[in-house]
Amino acid sequence: MNNPAPSRNSSASRRTVLATALAAAGAGALSAAAPAMASAPSASLAPSARPGPSAADHRAGTPVDNRFWSSSADWRGGTGNGTKVLTGGRSGLVVATPAGSTDYADPHTGRTTTWEYATWTSPVHRSTVPATEAIASWNADTPTGTWIQTELRGTYSDGVATPWYVMGRWASGDGDIRRTSVDDQTDDRSTVWTDTFSVDDPASGLRLASYQLRLTLYRKPGTTLTPTVHRVGAMASDIPDRFTVPAAAHAVTRELTVPRYSQNTHVGQYPEYDNGGEAWCSPTSSQMIIEYWGRKPSAADLAWVNPDFADPQVCHAARYTFDYQYDGCGNWPFNAAYATSYRDMNAVVTRLGSLTDVERLVRAGIPVITSQSFLEKELTGAGYGTSGHLMTVIGFTAAGDVIANDPASPSNTAVRRIYKRREWENIWLRTKRYNAAGTVVSGTGGVCYLYWPVEPTAAQRKALAAVGVR
Repeated sequence: MNNPAPSRNSSASRRTVLATALAAAGAGALSAAAPAMASAPSASLAPSARPGPSAADHRAGTPVDNRFWSSSADWRGGTGNGTKVLTGGRSGLVVATPAGSTDYADPHTGRTTTWEYATWTSPVHRSTVPATEAIASWNADTPTGTWIQTELRGTYSDGVATPWYVMGRWASGDGDIRRTSVDDQTDDRSTVWTDTFSVDDPASGLRLASYQLRLTLYRKPGTTLTPTVHRVGAMASDIPDRFTVPAAAHAVTRELTVPRYSQNTHVGQYPEYDNGGEAWCSPTSSQMIIEYWGRKPSAADLAWVNPDFADPQVCHAARYTFDYQYDGCGNWPFNAAYATSYRDMNAVVTRLGSLTDVERLVRAGIPVITSQSFLEKELTGAGYGTSGHLMTVIGFTAAGDVIANDPASPSNTAVRRIYKRREWENIWLRTKRYNAAGTVVSGTGGVCYLYWPVEPTAAQRKALAAVGVR
């Protein structure tokens, strides 16, 4: 990475690394494939299955489809085995009577532990976009002694089913298991790259036509503990290959007041978490937006941080977004899940189609965390280049330029930046670019995190729906 303060590599960068290293790292399999997994249906997903409501057809022709399950009706529409639906207040899915127990050999601690589990499987969702990629995300409370696993299984456009792919093993803490992605998952037609399902050869025309998700909720045996899942879903997309993108007309002038934190002030701190602050763009961005919404860790939460370190909440965010398999803090769904470990928060990972979408959200008071990669010369004023970096769009100037909180800044006061609209738009939305060696590599194609409170304003709810998120 060219950035002296490197950040989370893009999906493409991960693919390069993983594709050349596909080998040894164990997946930390549940023993005997786990009864929770063995009990799942093995037939291919029927292409004619009735889909759940999609949030994609609000924009004809959009290459992105979002489907999230979060209401009581959503949960009841799936198939539970040992789970029940919470009603009254915020809806959620919890363990009622466990379906069984299984052993989990944690590859990052070396411990094998017995857990009770219950499962929930979503209905089949036929994507409005036959997709080359899919990214799952979830919102869950996981008290000590509990954790969850999210899986995705789909049917290709030729009717063949994928295997069940693990999209993440999540715990908000790190005392019971180590939260982790799972490497080496492929059927030679698609592969999971850390947090992203990807068709191996999009040029073949093969696409993901439909999918369903499966949650497994784990708890210590003989207890009444339970995780609570408030939201789970996926973004499926087929973004066309492009080095440049059309310009979106400027329509909004507004700046949101968002806390400013620099990742670079944490260089050398807690290097066990993604080499310290120099690589903490994702958790630093997440923490800024969490605090924008009025949430923050308690003094007790931060007691483990060296009191000599400024902004200890950034260290906290790095520790509790850290993916022990990826060995980094930039797992996209893990950042979203971390945001929802705070009171009454929603979060999703999705793609947006233009700066018009970002302006719509900012106008409603919702900042947007974006993922981009670029050479230093491609973003005037950045002062660095990067193969993958997260920053937060907090507003637009009267001229339409992007106001960003860029954590790759030398100090908190320097975090607020103004970037040229056309440059910024292109580095975020493109899917192809040239790296410093002149080699064609991939861009992120508009990936972003959206965080918002459980009770948004009417304007915020409308803005979210307009970009396909409900």
